[in-house]
Amino acid sequence: MNPEFKACLERGKITVFPKGKDLVAKELRTSQEDLEDGKFGFAHGRYKWSTIQGYYSMFHASRALLYSRGFRERSHHCLYVAINALFVEEGQMAAELADAFRNAMLLRENADYRTHFSKSGAKAVIDKAGEFLETAKKILWKN
Repeated sequence: MNPEFKACLERGKITVFPKGKDLVAKELRTSQEDLEDGKFGFAHGRYKWSTIQGYYSMFHASRALLYSRGFRERSHHCLYVAINALFVEEGQMAAELADAFRNAMLLRENADYRTHFSKSGAKAVIDKAGEFLETAKKILWKN
């Protein structure tokens, strides 16, 4: 087992959540809504909010993936760790896409807590959020 994932489990930052499988579709809908809102915001020059919404699109798609495996997150970082352990290491998702989720997390934190954001950062997050959501759907439809 991936040592970082194991540590997240031991610290209770990732927990067993059998009911999660019933919430996968809801998380995917939320991811899609956040992506659409992020695109709309970007088109209207709202780069801070489009960065944040793009990140949350990826967050909810990640949650859908995690829920499909019967787990729940209690930490954004551990959600990233779980995506790596359960989907990248198993060859279902490209490492670059999981890394884009981590990058979006950092850009979201900068936008949210430090009011530091840019048009190029927002565009990168929105573009990768669309790719991330489509990849999550493909993974979930296979299983």
